[in-house]
Parts: sequence; C-alpha cells; structure tokens
Amino acid sequence: MRDGGPDGGHTVLTVLRGAEQWLARRGVDAPKRSAELLLGKVLGLGRLQLYLAHDRPLDEAERAAMRALVARRGEGEPVAHLLGSWSFRGLELAVSNAVLVPRPETEVLVDHALARAPHGGRVLDLGTGSGAIAIALAVERPDLRVVATDQSRNALEVATANVARHGVAERVRLCAGDWWQPLAGEAPFDLVVSNPPYVDPAAPAGLAADVAAHEPPLALYSAASDPASCYRAIAAGLSHGLVRGGWFVAETGVGASVPALALLRGSPFLDEAALLPDEAGIDRYLLARRR
Repeated sequence: MRDGGPDGGHTVLTVLRGAEQWLARRGVDAPKRSAELLLGKVLGLGRLQLYLAHDRPLDEAERAAMRALVARRGEGEPVAHLLGSWSFRGLELAVSNAVLVPRPETEVLVDHALARAPHGGRVLDLGTGSGAIAIALAVERPDLRVVATDQSRNALEVATANVARHGVAERVRLCAGDWWQPLAGEAPFDLVVSNPPYVDPAAPAGLAADVAAHEPPLALYSAASDPASCYRAIAAGLSHGLVRGGWFVAETGVGASVPALALLRGSPFLDEAALLPDEAGIDRYLLARRR
C-alpha cells in the first residue's frame, strides 16, 4: 500500500502522516492518535519517543506490520484490540473481543465507588469483564477486599491475567456465574458496583459501529426492549447482598438511565437513589443506599 496506502512513506514521520491521512479518509475516529499508537506498538516506542525519532527509517518488516495494523483499523477494529491492552486509571489492562474496552466514563464510576467504600470494606463488582473496576479499587485502596463476578469464562480469563499482572490476586477474587448466582452463602457486601449491559438491542441508539461490530454482545445488550433488565436482576439481590447503609453504584446510559432510576426508587429496601451526569452532561451514574 505504498502509493496512497496506510504507510505513506519510509520514516517514522512520513509513515505517521500517511497512516493518519489514510485513516481519516475512511472516517476513523481520532486518526492521528490511532496512527501513533499503532506505530508505537510496531516499534516499541511511546508517543514522545516517536517524534524524537521522526527521521528514523522503517525497514520492510516494520512497514508491513504497520500496514497490516492500519488496514485493520481502517476496517473499524478497535485500537485497543489491535494493541492487546488499554490504559484504565493509569493501569495497563489486557483486552480482547471477550471484554469491553474500558472507557473514561467508567474511570469516574470508580471515583464514585471509592468515595463510598468504607475503610476495610468488602466490595462486589458484578459483571467485571476485564477486571478494570475491581483491580482499580484494589490498587488504589489496599484496605479493600473485592469479589468480582462474570458469566463469561472468556472474560474471566482476561480478568485473571490482569489481576495477576497488577499483583492483587490476594485481594481480588474472581467468580464465574450470572450476577448473584455464584455468591450463595456470602456475607453481605459493604459496596456493590457494576457496569452492566444497558444497550437495548431493539434500539441501539448512539452505539458506535466499531463497538457493535467488535465488542462482546453479552457485555453490551440488555434484554430486547427492556434496557433496565440487568439493573432489575442486580437490584433483586441487594436486599440480602448489601449491608444496611451500604451503597450501590452503577454505570448507565441513554435509554436505560430513566427506567433504571425508577427501578431503584421503587425498591422498598433502597433509599437516596440518584442519577448523576458524566463530564459530557449525560446521565451516567446510578447511586442508591440500602435502608
């Protein structure tokens, strides 16, 4: 793809510019950043190092590897999947098509959880995926003990690797099963946190095409025409799974936020239910306290 293709030249700078232009013509989001990350992976260099080495020539093997990655990005494959990892609150986490790519909005969810986690508390992360939330809580609050569940065995393989990578295996326990199912006999938790599926498959408004094509449906979609379905399953267990006075903190989104909030407000054992916006002003964070 030398002529008009995704490498566009032979040095770091010309390859970056060529890849950026090629990706931009294909409507890829943030083409410059994609080009930088992908070339950084090929050469083993960070962003600053790339520009310091702007006149470094690429050999044919490096250019071929870059062409292959950029071509896949041009087809909509997420950068995180091409890299094999993604940063979440400064933690590098392995990702794959078995888990959601951690988002900045979920980083703020962790802030809300940390603010409500008592010292020495036990925390439950329902639907952990890559383990991002559970691991961030354990790394940033060594006093906490975290249990994390997921029904996807493939997701738990990713989470297990991430837990080991960040040295928190003694404080993060992973369990296989659907929501509360693997927790029979567990004492109630001091805090329950979740980023459950909330996109209605019958009306996936605002879901980016690359997300729909490459991220796991199990982690994206609620029951058809019922975007609050997962919140309902979670809320059903809070009466016995959350201590009195303990907090439930969850992420939500367009289409699901209003019915999910109504569900929490209608619960006889929950109080102080609220819906908070993210940095873009979108209703994003659900909070409720056990009576």
